[in-house]
Amino acid sequence: MRAITIPEPGGPEALVWAEVPAPQLSEGEVLVRVEASAVNRADVMQRQGFYDPPPGASAYPGLECAGTITEVGPGVSGWAVGDEVCALLAGGGYAEQVAVPAGQLLPLPKGLDVTQAAALPEVTCTVWSNVFMVAHLRPGETLLIHGGSSGIGTMAIQLAKAVGARVAVTAGSAEKLESCRELGADVLINYREQDFVEEIRNATDGRGADVILDIIGAKYLDQNVRALATNGRIAVIGLQGGRKGELNLGALLAKRGAVTATSLRGRPVEEKSAIVAAVREHVWPLIENGQVRPIVDRTLPMAEAAEAHRILEESSHIGKIVLTVG
Repeated sequence: MRAITIPEPGGPEALVWAEVPAPQLSEGEVLVRVEASAVNRADVMQRQGFYDPPPGASAYPGLECAGTITEVGPGVSGWAVGDEVCALLAGGGYAEQVAVPAGQLLPLPKGLDVTQAAALPEVTCTVWSNVFMVAHLRPGETLLIHGGSSGIGTMAIQLAKAVGARVAVTAGSAEKLESCRELGADVLINYREQDFVEEIRNATDGRGADVILDIIGAKYLDQNVRALATNGRIAVIGLQGGRKGELNLGALLAKRGAVTATSLRGRPVEEKSAIVAAVREHVWPLIENGQVRPIVDRTLPMAEAAEAHRILEESSHIGKIVLTVG
């Protein structure tokens, strides 16, 4: 089969579409013929040499895909050859075939094609696990999303609105903020021109945000605490603004606040399977009834993965970038 390989870390040109051995199935896995795979920031970090695959995972990038089951391994029930699926992966999505633990499979949502479905697993699992399973966002609360026009952000807006929360977002342009408004965001903050701490306080009568979903990390740590409501929760899921920052514990204590930091890729299969099951139960019905939808900025052939990475790193897109095979 063919896959995107990374012979040496580097820029987008380090991605090479090459012939590689096909994956072998282990207990509890199925083989999926990949038809589409979405691009994530973690793929860029892996290409740069900053984010190695977890032990036992495929060496090829790609944390989600959609396609068709072509083989069912030992110990698998509930899935059959020919089933159309999308999947959460620890790696290997940038390929023509990938082995997937059965617990990380989701059925292709009714009404969606494989390109749209490929944009769902990583964002739905990340948002549901952090915003709802960890931070416990409730109806009537305010969620502040940094990077509202990103793949994560566009999904978080829709899911938060679906449960009756109020949504504030930060983004870097009027176009991106307008896309967030169209998805239901209530408070729009241009981080290049406005102080998000001041804006979120003004929008909440001084209370602050009950939950903050943060892809930035260290750069925003102090500001996030200042923007937090009493009993608020900060969920850190990215480090685009650095890994090390100062935290005013006094301010956090005064607000009885909580900071959690999680990643999805390296979790045990059992944990990821539990998250996938929760997404299938709570999110899939919203997708199939049209209340929530994947936002796909553009699609490119898998052989043009380098161009997809360039676009992602420019941050000019809204939603997800998807690579297609075939």
